This record gives sequence, structure tokens and C-alpha cells, in this order.
Amino acid sequence: MSIQKILIANRGEIALRIIRSAKEMGIATVAIYSEADRKALHVRAADEAYCVGPPPSAQSYLQMEKIIEVAKQSGADAIHPGYGFLSENAKFAQLVEDNGLIFIGPSPESIEVMGSKLAAKNAVAKYDIPMVPGIPSAVSEVKIAIEQAARIGYPVLIKASAGGGGKGMRLVEEESQLEEQMQRAISEATAAFGDGSVFIEKYITSPKHIEIQVLGDKHGNIVHLFERECSIQRRHQKVIEEAPSAVLTAEVREKMGQAAVFAAKACNYYGAGTVEFVVDKDLNFYFLEMNTRLQVEHPVSEQITGVDLVKEQIKVAAGEKLSFTQEDLHIHGHAVEVRVYAEDPKNNFLPDIGQLVTYVRPQGAGVRVDDGFEQGMSIPIYYDPMIAKLITFGKDRTEAIDRMKRAIDEYQITGIETTLGFCRFVLEHPAFLDGSFDTNFVNKYFTPDLLQTDANEEEAEIAALLVSQLLQTQNTRKSTIQQTTTNSQKSKWKTQR
Repeated sequence: MSIQKILIANRGEIALRIIRSAKEMGIATVAIYSEADRKALHVRAADEAYCVGPPPSAQSYLQMEKIIEVAKQSGADAIHPGYGFLSENAKFAQLVEDNGLIFIGPSPESIEVMGSKLAAKNAVAKYDIPMVPGIPSAVSEVKIAIEQAARIGYPVLIKASAGGGGKGMRLVEEESQLEEQMQRAISEATAAFGDGSVFIEKYITSPKHIEIQVLGDKHGNIVHLFERECSIQRRHQKVIEEAPSAVLTAEVREKMGQAAVFAAKACNYYGAGTVEFVVDKDLNFYFLEMNTRLQVEHPVSEQITGVDLVKEQIKVAAGEKLSFTQEDLHIHGHAVEVRVYAEDPKNNFLPDIGQLVTYVRPQGAGVRVDDGFEQGMSIPIYYDPMIAKLITFGKDRTEAIDRMKRAIDEYQITGIETTLGFCRFVLEHPAFLDGSFDTNFVNKYFTPDLLQTDANEEEAEIAALLVSQLLQTQNTRKSTIQQTTTNSQKSKWKTQR
């Protein structure tokens, strides 16, 4: 089985990421785009591009039948879903296969099993993987929830069974809060996933969020590519990731890696996936869930292992065996990734949508930028406000962090607020530097007044705005001159004729 042309059912930086790896493999690419993304970089980078609908994702990037139609029209033989959108949709994966196309991802069955946190817990239970204490069944009645919480012991977490990203998740510290928080969790889960099922588990105090990258083929071979530390979060969503973790011992790393491989085996997994764990202050780890797709933070794993995960996904989808074993994989150096969001950390990280008046990427040794924008473009209001992923690599953690601080200082973005200043604050904080931080970092250490804009930054933004206005005026004049010249030439041509 060979893959000659891939349709990327996604947008932005991940679409560009997939296009680049495919091109290096000699594979043609097809982009899809909404009307809001007509001039997007991934549209220009692909060999072909097709509009699939209006800006809202429900009318474009989530239109399964339309995407299949474009794949057939373009002659694509495979579809890569990226992450987000349809990447963990078992129905879409099945639809792709039913239409004689290759889905570059796991089987619909694997997605189905791991798409429910409860089903996932039940699937991996036979491998004796440590679980967070809790009740492995959905609950809808407050009375039963109160009984379960009392049995587990407060504090507890109410979690949506069908989703992630912090949606449908509520921390309950005492019984008097449970009913209200449970109703909120059910309502949010229903709105986000169309499924209001929730369950209750023990809340691990001072938790770290550490995940293991796994990769499997269709011949039963599964390996792990070590861990990623993802504990710096806001609203239960990751902002900074690094690999490897600064706190894991070699023994714990090996045990977590083996547990992740077992979790993948529990659902006959192939392709790239991530097994997520919560780790307590004593380095006891507990299974959380498995994400059946490529993760946003996959670059840090690529940096420390030298493995191109997108290329491996494509090879696996084509039926090839993994070209390496677990013994071939080793950790080399250290990598850090910060997500650059169009958000205002001084205003509770609310989105700050607007135009990229200035946009200059950092450069230099050990610096990688995965993005989908350029200067002058606007951040669409319809999608996730992530502008870019900034990744640095060093011989050790200290060098990777120092390189990241330098790269953040070089990254010039004006016109909107971003999370760059917040990320630099984190990188300089003692709790981050000594590895003692957990998922409560923002609540423990961050307040908006720590990121007051100084006079130099304000002056830089004003200067950038003036430059932008000047360029716009020059372009308008240039356009007018060109139009006048064109009209003059047309008149001359008509006269001569």
C-alpha cells in the first residue's frame, strides 16, 4: 500500500506541519479552507486547495461529507486530520475508510474506546495500570454523587466522560459545593461534547500533568518516545511543555513508559498517540486518558528523539512496520515549547483578536517556530487563538530555557496581546526552575500586575502602528498609480486599434 496524495483536514500551523513532512516524502498535498482562511499560509503551501464552506468550523472544517467529496475530487488517497476538529471522531475515521480512503490515524475502534474516559479506564484495567481512586461509572443523580464523593474523600474532581481540554471539569472541595458544580459540569459537557455524562474521582493535591508519547504500527509493534511535562496550564489547558520532565527518575520513567505501551495495547492501537497521567509529589502516577491523535506539543518529543512523528504516522497508515525498536530510542538533550496565544494574561487570558501589525519570528541555533501567520494577517475569531508554537532545544534543560528566553525576547508581535510575557515570567520563576511546580502554578504564583507593560513596549507598539499606517498609505498610492497607468495603457490600445 502506498500513499501518493494526502488531504489535510485541518488548518493553520498543523496543516503546514503535515504539508512539509509530506513534501519531504514526495507526497502531494491537498488543503481545505474556510472562507475566513482563503489567504492562509497552508492554502498557499499545498499543491491544491479547496474551499469547504463559511468561516464557522461547523460549516466548514467539521463537514465530513464535504471533506470526503473534496478528497475524491482531488484524487487524494489518504486523509490526515491533524489535531482538534475531526481528529478524534470515530465516525469520521470510519467514513474515510468506508469511502476507500486511508485514515492517517488509529482505527475507529481505538478512537471509540479511548474517546470515553470511562471506557478507557475499563479497557486498561486488565493491565494493572495505576488509576486515580474513583467510581468507574457515569453518575447523574446528585444523591448518588454525594455518596460516591464521601466514599472517595474530598477534594474530588467532577469530569466529563466524553471530552477534555478542561471542559466539563469541576473541583469540589466540600459537600456543600457538589450539587452546583455537578450541574455546571453536566451543562458544559453537554454543550461541548453533546454528552453530559460525568464521573467523580479523587483530586490529587499538587498534581503534575505528565504524558507519554506512543507510536504503534499495524503489525502489533508499539514503542514509547518518553515523557512530556505539561503542568503549566491555564483553564486546564496547556501553555508550556517540555521534554523530558525535570523530576522523573529513570525508574519512574521506565514504569510510566511501559504503562503507556500497555494502554495502547489495550485498544490495539496504531499510529501516534499520547497516554496522559497525573503524578503526585511522591512521583506516584495514575492513568488519566489516552488522546488518539497527534498532540499540539509533539515537537518537543521530536526534538529529543530525532523522530519525525508525522512521517511515522504516514508510514504506519501505509502499512509499514516501525523502523526502530524501544532499544533504539534514547533521550538527547532537552526541549521546551511555549504556545503563543492571542490572549491577554492581564485580563484573565481572554482572547485578544486583531491584526498582527508586527510579526517577526525569532531565529538562531536551536529555535523552531511552528506557525500559520505572517505580518499583516488577522487572527480569525472563529478558531482557537493560538498564533504559534515556539520550541527551543539545548544540550540540557538550562540551555533550552535560556534559549527560550532569548527567543521570546526576539519574537516581535504587536497589534494584539499575547502570552509571550506570561511565558517568560514562568521561565524565570523559582518553582519552574527547580521543577517543583504543578498544575496550580497560575493560581499559586501569577497575578496580572506582574505583567505591566513598560514604556518601551508601548513606544514600540506605537512605532509599529505608525509604520503599518505608512506602508498602507504607500500601498494605496502604488495601487492608484498602477491603476492609472493601466487605464492609460488601455486607452492607448483602444486608440491604436
